[in-house]
Amino acid sequence: MRLPSTEHTSRPWRIHEIAGDFRIEDVWALPTPGGPDDFPHLVRQIANGARGRATISSPVYRLLFAVRWKLGGLLGWDEAGTGTGSRVQTLRDRLSADLRDAPRGPDVHSGPFTSVYQLHDEWAAEMANRTVHAVMHIGWVPDKAGGYRGQMAVLVKPNGLFGVAYMTAIKPFRYLGVYPALLRAIGRTWQANADERSAG
Repeated sequence: MRLPSTEHTSRPWRIHEIAGDFRIEDVWALPTPGGPDDFPHLVRQIANGARGRATISSPVYRLLFAVRWKLGGLLGWDEAGTGTGSRVQTLRDRLSADLRDAPRGPDVHSGPFTSVYQLHDEWAAEMANRTVHAVMHIGWVPDKAGGYRGQMAVLVKPNGLFGVAYMTAIKPFRYLGVYPALLRAIGRTWQANADERSAG
């Protein structure tokens, strides 16, 4: 379920300290009900991506990403020199000493995101290319049933007018094809791994 931006901005996340020049693109409630100590399981699940038990089976999702990677290859959007440490400075360079000394967290195996930091209730990973510098922020928040669930915020800094136009052009595809399939897959994998979480 899509959430208002205030569900992200009203929480005392540490990401606010280092990504103040990014805008909030989306905030989503993740279908991952759990207990107070289940956040590391969610981080591992998202980091493992397609290696998890339930992959994203939507043909629309696969088609959209196939088209995106093809266009990116043809137009040089993802070439070396367009990512973090090249075109943009990594957010790790902005971390305070305590965040820099905290566990870094896992990189995302099935995508371009590299971890910035991981705490007991939040994890941030970033990616950059010729179009945008983006942050995926995953938090662990209390739900209305006395438990907890994941929450995902996508923060972006488009690369100039081209980046703004690109983000505007892909918005309908994200809402119609990408996010619904992604959230369903996250929920299926979370349920499939319930026994593993129970075993600790």
